[in-house]
Parts: sequence; C-alpha cells; structure tokens
Amino acid sequence: MRVLQAIAGAQFGGAERFFERLVPALQRAGVVQRVLLRKNERRSRLLAEEGVGDLHQLPFGNRLDLITRLAFRKQIRDFAPDIVFTWMSRASLMAPTSPTRGTSFVRVARLGGYYDLKYYQGCDYLVGDTQAIVDYVTAEGWPAEKAVYLPNFVADKAGSPIARSEFYVPEGAPLLLALGRLHGNKGFDVLLRAMAQLPEAYLLLAGAGPEQASLEALATKLGVKPRVRFLGWREDTANLLATADLFVHPARHEPLGNVIIEAWMQRRPVVSTAAQGPQVLIEDGVTGRLTPVDQPVPLAAAIRAVLADRGHAAAMAEAGRQVYQQSYTEAAVVANYLAFFERIIG
Repeated sequence: MRVLQAIAGAQFGGAERFFERLVPALQRAGVVQRVLLRKNERRSRLLAEEGVGDLHQLPFGNRLDLITRLAFRKQIRDFAPDIVFTWMSRASLMAPTSPTRGTSFVRVARLGGYYDLKYYQGCDYLVGDTQAIVDYVTAEGWPAEKAVYLPNFVADKAGSPIARSEFYVPEGAPLLLALGRLHGNKGFDVLLRAMAQLPEAYLLLAGAGPEQASLEALATKLGVKPRVRFLGWREDTANLLATADLFVHPARHEPLGNVIIEAWMQRRPVVSTAAQGPQVLIEDGVTGRLTPVDQPVPLAAAIRAVLADRGHAAAMAEAGRQVYQQSYTEAAVVANYLAFFERIIG
C-alpha cells in the first residue's frame, strides 16, 4: 500500500500534532509513504527521527501558487501512490483534481473542523475525526458512503512528573494545566478570569500563538500573573500532565479536543467547557466536568469542586483512562485506518 500524505499546516496545532503521530504509526504498520509538507524544520526532524525518510518540502502558498501545484503533480507521477491523503483545506486545494498521466489513485482529505467543502470537490472520500464532522459534511450534501469517521489517538507513554520548583510553584498548591495554541478559539482568557476566583491555584499554560501578548497583559490586569506560567510550546506534554493536579480545557470552539484524550491517557481529571468536541467526548461527572462556554464563574466553580474532592477526581480520571483504552489507542485507530485504506483501493 502506497500513500502520499500532504499537509500545509501551522507551526503548532492539534491537527498538526496528530499528523506527526499518525504518519510514523502508519510507517510502523508497513504503509509505504511519501510526505509533502510546508517548510518546517522541526516537523521534518520529528518525522525523520521516527523513521519517515521520504519527506519533501513545498511552498504551499495561496491558491495562485502554481509552483506547488506543479510540484504536487510531479510527486504523484514519481511516487505512484494508491492513495493521496491531504490534511485540511490548503493541501487539499493544491492537490490535483484528477489523476495525472500514467497514475491512478484515490483522493482522501481529512477534516479536523467544520470547513467549507468547496476546497474538497476533487476528493473521493472525506475523513472526519469526529462523528459530528461527518454529520456536518453529509448535511452539506456530501454522499454518506463517501464520508468516514476515523478518530485520533494519543501515544500510550506515561509521563514523569516535573519538580514544581522548576516552575516556581509551591509544594502543595493546587496546580492546573492548560495546553494549546494561544488563539481566541481556545478560550484561555476565560481561564485567566476563572483564575482570579481561585486565589490558591497556580496555572501552567503551555502553548504559542497570536494571543500570547494579550493573554499576558490580561493576566497582569487581573492580578493573576504571579500564579500563571506561560511556558511556550512544549513537546513534553505527558510530563506536564503528570505534574499537574487537574487539566483544564476552556475552549470556545473545539471540534474534537485531542488534549482531553491525552489527559485521560495520563489519568488526569478534566474540566472542560462544553464546546462541540468536548461535549461529545466527556460524560459530565463521569469522565470529566463540563461547564458553559465563555463563562469564567461556572468554570472556576467546577475547578474548585474537583480540587476539593480528590476521590471523585481520581474516579473521573480512571473512567477517562478506560475510554482512552477502548477507543483512542494507536493500535485501535491505525487498524481502522488500514481497514479503510484497504476498502477504498480494494
């Protein structure tokens, strides 16, 4: 089986992180792959370290980028894939809408959100990482038999706690963790406002993005900056989760919530807003706590309640771990991908 994967993608992001996990996992499962990606030395290095050697960097500019379109066609001619698998809108827009001379392949695009389907009209199949995304594309007129739900997975690797002294956090103080791109959709400003009502708690905020300066300014304005650690983008998320008492996901808009699955894997209790993905993932009060979107007071109350009841927090963490083991391990998800690939080229 030969699969050409293509991603433009941001420097950091949830879909990009899953791409960095799925490509090596498919390689380990015996899939022969060629990877096209926008210039990104970090991503190229990570993939190469995982044994993915057939990497090619393309500009992936705007819709008038003829260089990428022509190079994409050449890569397909040279590699002769069974499947061309594109990630999100830009790579899908750049992919050939029909087989090039001497080639025959199936075009698949993966959606990690509720995207405009005009970018995917040349595709044979669409993959959604939640059932809600699959329902969205079929409601928009995409044939139901050509829309497939394939979930994400996170690595089954236990983290090692980091000494709190590294973050200048007092021993015994409640320690929260939030992860993600510093963007308005992620709702980190709501979490900072909740922190103002949790005077004993400290927060590790790991991420990078366009909202960093405004978030730091807001933390100063609210008087919580001394208890918030802006860590930048981190690769050691498993260790950070092992260090924290509680994972908080305050998103305004979130199609899935990979980081929730990561927290479950590390047996950490979760408090999240009821954005699109989290409200499907989490059974409120069983595998985590859900609070209304964009409301810091209920968010703070839920955090306070979980921190106060260690027994319930541990039970939620264990229930989340069981959901992870049932549905979101590498073995289970890769098996689903392979079955899908075999079916569409069979």
